[in-house]
Amino acid sequence: MNASPRRTALRRLAAVLAVSSTALSLTACGAVDAISGGGSSSSPTKGDDITVGLLLPDTDTARFEKFDYPIIKRQVTSLTNGKGKVVYANAEASVAKQSSQFQKMIDDQVDVVLVDALDSKAISAEVQKAKDAGIPVIAYDRLAQGPIDAYVSHDNELVGEVQGRAVVTALGDKAATSKIVMMDGDVNDPNTGSFKAGALSELKGKVVIAKEYETPRWLPATAKANMLKAVREIGLDNIAAVYSANDGMAGAVIDALKEAGADKIPPVTGQDANLDAVQRIVSGEQYMTVYKSFLLEATSAAKIAVAKVQGHDIEFDALTQDRVDSPTQKDIAANLVPVVALTKDNIKDTVIADGVYTVKDICTSAFAADCADIGLN
Repeated sequence: MNASPRRTALRRLAAVLAVSSTALSLTACGAVDAISGGGSSSSPTKGDDITVGLLLPDTDTARFEKFDYPIIKRQVTSLTNGKGKVVYANAEASVAKQSSQFQKMIDDQVDVVLVDALDSKAISAEVQKAKDAGIPVIAYDRLAQGPIDAYVSHDNELVGEVQGRAVVTALGDKAATSKIVMMDGDVNDPNTGSFKAGALSELKGKVVIAKEYETPRWLPATAKANMLKAVREIGLDNIAAVYSANDGMAGAVIDALKEAGADKIPPVTGQDANLDAVQRIVSGEQYMTVYKSFLLEATSAAKIAVAKVQGHDIEFDALTQDRVDSPTQKDIAANLVPVVALTKDNIKDTVIADGVYTVKDICTSAFAADCADIGLN
């Protein structure tokens, strides 16, 4: 496991049980209160005229372009009275490109870098260069290696636990003899190990894990090919459920099952609450996804970035209430945002209540009847 969050069992349980439309509000977090109030142990080093470098990993994951970047940009503007700016670059799933983009931000002397690393180990060289140049680095969504100043993400082991628990729940009293397929993410993604560890903590000894696959770069095409391979080796009728680590792969898994001739799709998990995944949940094709509040994560990251540049103490100001370890660094200040299992029963209380999607977004003509069946109108 690449990231080791330190939470008590009670706090971890509370994190998943307490999340609702109110718990996902900014005031409910408590760790993202205004940073300008007294309570900083440091003198400000810079005013509002700051530049935040934002490095995101790909365009295939819908949330990055649609939510994370716009939210961070708005928050930085708001926190700096309109004087701060965000310089944004997307690596488009290329490790080499992300390295080059990071180097340019160092050369351009941005004030702080927020980086969602494609490869947590490979990015450590740039993190060290930034440190040498006096530029703070905040790992965003994925835990980068090297001397980072803070980490903003979710309790990623808890994400896997939620997914694994959903599989066992869906299978009910048949779980112990049921064969499942595990579709893990990219081993170079530092979150993958945490997702897997969390899932296995719920699945081991409770189901039969018939096949397990890694998915380089989280590519849906690879997940689909592996799912078709699993069908050939296990038998379509013998696959009782599929643990899919994210929504992109979940869609590919479902396509593969349909292509193989499945009349009814077995329970399939996901993560990210992509719009097409929510629609699949409405129609009954996908069992669940893990909703991670983009608003809380992105807002927290912007607040920490601005606070760090302006000389505030991000721990004293309650912006980082957690601690994590990476393979290269211990006791990293962190902000771990709660997660929730999204099913057809709580769509209104999660993504709609938080303004991620509207009923109109979800309930297009193709899904109108299904929406009506679950009272989503």
